[in-house]
Order: sequence, then C-alpha cells, then structure tokens
Amino acid sequence: MKYFGTDGIRAVAGEFPLTEDFVRKLGYAAVKFAEKGLPKNRKKAVLVAEDSRASGAMLMSYLSAGINAAGFNVVSVGVAPTPAVSFLVKKLGFAFGAVISASHNPAEFNGIKFFGPDGKKMGEQAEEKIEKILDGVKKIKTPDGEFEYDEKLLLPYQNFLVNSVPSNLLKNKKIVLDCANGATSKIAPSVFEALGAKLTLTANKPNGKNINAGAGALHTEGMRNLVVKEKADFGFSFDGDGDRVIASDEKGRELDGDRLICANALCYKKNKKLKENKVVMTVMANLGAINFLKESGISVDLVGVGDKYVSDALDRGGLALGGETSGHIIFHDLSPTGDGILAALQTAKTALTQNRKLSYFYDLWHKYPSMLAAVKVTKKPPLEKVEGFAKLAEKLEKDFKGKGRIFIRYSGTEPKLRILVEGEDAAKVNSAAKKLEEHFKARVK
Repeated sequence: MKYFGTDGIRAVAGEFPLTEDFVRKLGYAAVKFAEKGLPKNRKKAVLVAEDSRASGAMLMSYLSAGINAAGFNVVSVGVAPTPAVSFLVKKLGFAFGAVISASHNPAEFNGIKFFGPDGKKMGEQAEEKIEKILDGVKKIKTPDGEFEYDEKLLLPYQNFLVNSVPSNLLKNKKIVLDCANGATSKIAPSVFEALGAKLTLTANKPNGKNINAGAGALHTEGMRNLVVKEKADFGFSFDGDGDRVIASDEKGRELDGDRLICANALCYKKNKKLKENKVVMTVMANLGAINFLKESGISVDLVGVGDKYVSDALDRGGLALGGETSGHIIFHDLSPTGDGILAALQTAKTALTQNRKLSYFYDLWHKYPSMLAAVKVTKKPPLEKVEGFAKLAEKLEKDFKGKGRIFIRYSGTEPKLRILVEGEDAAKVNSAAKKLEEHFKARVK
C-alpha cells in the first residue's frame, strides 16, 4: 500500500503524509468508506483518542475537520490507550474509531490507525479502499459535523479492566508500573490501585516530548531496577499507546512477549481454556519459546509481523491466545486487540492463582541466542535485488545445519531494515548478523 504500514500510517509529525491536507483527506476518505453499509444502529460518529505527543492536538484538529466535512461527528476521549478505542467503539455503537499515535516510536513521530465497528483494527482490504478514495479526493468541503470531548466515556473501559480479574487479586501486592510517559499514565495506576495493589510509579508524567524516552516497553531497565530496589512482586512496562507490555519478575529479569505468551498458555491449557491447544505467534518469536510450547503439548501458528495478523489468525482458528515478542498480547476471549494493561493483569492472575512467582515461568525455558540488527534506510529496495544479499543469507542459514534461522524484513513502522539471526551458537549468530548488515550497507547507500 502507498500510505498504510503494519500499524496504520506513521511518519514524523508535520512531514508527509502527516500534513494538514493529507490528514483532512484521510479523515474524509475513512468516513466515505465506513458509511457504505453502515448498520442502522450505529452512530454517524467517530470515536478518537490520542497518546501524549505534543503533535497530537494538531493532528486531531486535521483529522476531525476531514471527518466533519464528510458529515460525521467526532467524539474525543483525549489521551487514552489504543485498546480503549477498540473496546468503546464496539460497546457504544460508533461507526468506527481512530487513534492518533506512533506507539513505541520517539516523540517526533506520530501516526493514525483505524478500528472497525467490531473493535478490530481495520485490515489491509479496508486500508486499500480508504487509500483509493483518498487519492480521488480533490477538495474537502466545509466541515458541518460536530466535535465533542468527553473523557468520562473511558469509565466503562476502566471498569472492564478492573472486572477482568478477581477483585482481591492484587491486594497488598507490590507492583512497579512504567507508563512510558504515554497514554497509560492515568488509567493504569487507577486500575491497579482499584484492585488493591501497592504501586511504585515511574515515567507517568508526560509533557508532550518525553513519551518512550528511556522508558516503556523498549527501555525496561529502570522499571526492572525499581522492582529489585522496592522488593516488588512484579513490574510492568507499557509502550506509548498502551497496547504492549513487557514484564519483570521479582529478580528484575525481563519477560518479553514470548515469555508472557508461554506463561499464560500453560495456565490456559491447565484450565482447559486454550482452544485447540494452540497459540498464535509471529515469525519473530524465539525458537526457544516455540520449541518449549511444542514440548508442552501446545502447537504454534506462525504469522507475519503485526498484531492485526495475529488477530486475524485467532479469528480464523477460533483460538484464545496469541501475540508478538514485542509485547502485543491478545487474550482473544476478552479483547480483539493487544492491550498492555489487560495483559499485565492476566499475567499477574496466571502467577498468583497458581501460587507462583513470575521467576518460575522465566526459568521454564531458555532463549536461543539471537541478534537483531536494525539498519536505517532512506529507501526500501526489494531484498532479492540487492546484489548477493539473498544468496549470502541462504548460505549463512545453511551453516546453522538446522539449529538456527535468519529472518530479514523491512519495518512497517520505521525506516529500517531488520535482520534477525537465531541459533544455538552465539558466536555464529553474531557473526552472521554482522556479515549481513555490512553486506547490505555496502550495496545500498
């Protein structure tokens, strides 16, 4: 697609495509797509939220103008986690939802992603149709819809989170929450405190410029150090828009999405909630996790990178649990999309109802040594057209003799080439990743 990536449209705020003219047309096109076949019981209104970036208000005004010009109203809940929109669009009967966020990216970036009336992220077919409508828009009409701000609409979502676990689950439990100075900064502490937790908070004071800065799901060191210092039972780091979570055990060790999926899958299987005894993970999942699950009688359906692909696979198979290494975890029996706060609560429930510490689940399996190189790019030529690159990757993977793998892709949310190498031999892993990175840089300026 021309504009949409794996998680909506994303760029540096103010630069194309996040410019006034484009975003207005995007809002207009999204309405024109959604109004075709809109059920009679749906409001001609769009629910919108943003994360804590300074550019959010600007993009909100552009997007709202486009939506209003197409004849729909806009209801904003202000700064709120992405999964809140997923939940509320379906529950409150909106035509669709929009989130202004660049998730885990630095503060200068921003983005826009859409949710359908069923609460699921709009798929590629919908995004392609929106793009075609957008490219045909020459001029936007004068806005005639209304704009309303109502953060009280978040209360049903907050109640849903609180009621997703037993009311006394976290009583007197010491928990560290890292809110990434993002969208979870208000709602996550409120939810955990309502369940009786004793909280230590960090990165919970957003100022528009500090989202994800040295904190959150990509930077868990501070959170993990606080867990050890405060002798906490758990620690959780969310990302900027709150759809990811990375955890810490009581020893300060990081549990990424793979470890969280494994822990919760075991609990689901034990309680006969793991449908088909299968989970969904992406091709980025660590081989150690995949092998552990298979040894535990749990099969793994691997899909492409992006939580919407995980969600699609869960739908197709009627499955209960899936997610990404990055911390998007979908408890499909509870939510159609990744929800960091929900995943944190369910993980705490998994451990506490089995009288286990998180360290128990950490120690169940060992990761294969891996190396993930991220090469900044200004263009993304097809990898098979980069001289000798595909052949080198094939040769290096064969050298692992079945005990390793190489996975290479362009990021769908950043201008980067990602090179993932895994294997039993750490030295061979690092060497292969370095050779591939150097080869690519030498041939793609």
